[in-house]
Amino acid sequence: MARRPASVRVLWILSALWTLSCSAGASGASAGSWGVGSPMPPHLELGKESDGIQSAQPQDRNVDCWEVRTQNSSEWCTFIRTNPDCQMDSGFLNYLKGVFCVFPTALLPLAVGLCALWLLYLFLILGVTAEKFFCPNLSAISTNLKLAHNVAGVTFLAFGNGAPDVFSAVVAFSDPRTAGLAIGALFGAGVFVTTVVAGGIALVRPFTVASRPFLRDAVFYMAAVFLTFTMLYFRRITLAGALSYLGLYIFYVFTVVICTWIHRWRRGDRLSPAGSGQPERASDGEDEDSTSSIHRSEYEEYRPLLPSEDTTTQILLTSVNPLDRRKWRRKSCYWRFLKVFKMPVEFVMLLTVPVVDPDEEDQNWRRPLNCLHLITSPLVCILTLKSGAYGLYKIQGVFPIWGLAILLGACLAAVVFCTTKNEEPPKYHCAFAFLGFLASALWINAVATEVVNILRTFGVVFQLSNTVLGLTLLAWGNSIGDTFSDLTMARQGYPRMAFSACFGGIIFNMLVGVGLGCLLQMTNGQLAVKLDPDGLLVWILAGALGLSLMFSFISVPAQCFQLGREYGICLLLYYLAFLTVALLTEFKVIRLYTL
Repeated sequence: MARRPASVRVLWILSALWTLSCSAGASGASAGSWGVGSPMPPHLELGKESDGIQSAQPQDRNVDCWEVRTQNSSEWCTFIRTNPDCQMDSGFLNYLKGVFCVFPTALLPLAVGLCALWLLYLFLILGVTAEKFFCPNLSAISTNLKLAHNVAGVTFLAFGNGAPDVFSAVVAFSDPRTAGLAIGALFGAGVFVTTVVAGGIALVRPFTVASRPFLRDAVFYMAAVFLTFTMLYFRRITLAGALSYLGLYIFYVFTVVICTWIHRWRRGDRLSPAGSGQPERASDGEDEDSTSSIHRSEYEEYRPLLPSEDTTTQILLTSVNPLDRRKWRRKSCYWRFLKVFKMPVEFVMLLTVPVVDPDEEDQNWRRPLNCLHLITSPLVCILTLKSGAYGLYKIQGVFPIWGLAILLGACLAAVVFCTTKNEEPPKYHCAFAFLGFLASALWINAVATEVVNILRTFGVVFQLSNTVLGLTLLAWGNSIGDTFSDLTMARQGYPRMAFSACFGGIIFNMLVGVGLGCLLQMTNGQLAVKLDPDGLLVWILAGALGLSLMFSFISVPAQCFQLGREYGICLLLYYLAFLTVALLTEFKVIRLYTL
């Protein structure tokens, strides 16, 4: 009986905030948008480069790549090849030409299906690379730099967890035609994580949320949403705006450090007594034992028991083997099925990305493999940077850059091999963490570029806006790993840690994703990145995210920070309502009529 009034208050708060959001969203949309498919007024016409501002829309509606579906099917390939708006300036594969030129018209569904399967595999590559190679090297770097756990949690570890989202946003902002993907993905992932994931945690295990970290993260995230809402209203992100995103994130890190220091000073720098409950937040360093145990378990698969008498060849073959036969025998059929698809990715990553693990006695030192990394890692960096544009460049038109990288890497590998031993890592072994960080980051960036290009192809084929593709496919794909990890963490008895990650991680994704993406785009000589919101849909997306944050900000303290299944059900119903409204808006069932 004690929970019923709380749930009633939650529903009343949700209904009131929804009414306010709808009224505010309508006014904002009428002020800053002209509806889906409606023409822009002359004074807001986009695409002019004379003022140094890059447009987020093609200059001429007649050459929009979406028009390919309105042409005769026999002219599709010619339209794709000759239309400048259909050209893909980045990436290794041209998916538009593959769908419309390689496959016959009758096999268009087959081509789209193959792209969809490849998209799923790309998401798998992103997850494996970030979890097994990118995050461990960031953790090793923070350990070698002797950073405090709270600082490392909101910087390096947040970067590791949000790498797919951040790199996808940076890649999307690099092309004006796909800027809507970045906006939709960051907002869509925010709504998804703060409703579906947070609600799922409350359903899995009711708990008492840590009040200070929650209020702090909710306030900063609402500030980030308000900043983005302002940029959308003015339809541009200037240099000052991009720096505001990064400055707000630096202020957030500073606030986390100060709050943690004050909290520990008030406790007299004493540890929490045993049995006092779950840790407040992993990134604040209050659950170091559990974090280190999880960290060690992740690398159990890559810790072969190497006897001292093993030869160099045996060490190399064992180190590049991604399959642990003992684990294979005791795991479920689902794990084996997924492992079959992961093994090619893990094998390539093991060959090209060094991993330093400070928790191991030998720090994951594999002498022959690490020497091989000195050749393969620089080669990967050159061939993946700008989709291989620099790797194919020839010095004086004779000697290729990739050949120089192999030559220098082989010389350095020979020196390291002759001056080290199999059993003992060298003193400079920590430098391999920086090399692994760079190689894995460029791998993730290359894969994210392919993801963005495929989603743009889907937008052309199905005539969908970039925003709806971002808030659905891209947001779901980048958030699926966080969803499983947070729910698993909640089932293992750490719901407070998982709930804090829902709000803390996406702050980094939005502030750094938008700020860094726009800042890098401005290095091309543009004074600002001009935004063209996809009509009412973007305002619904921004309003839904702000509403979900405001709902949690009010309802969680109203429940005395005790979250139960009623709170989780309300969040899940809210996401279903938001997704329904967004899709109805995209298909023009819901329109904005202006006088």
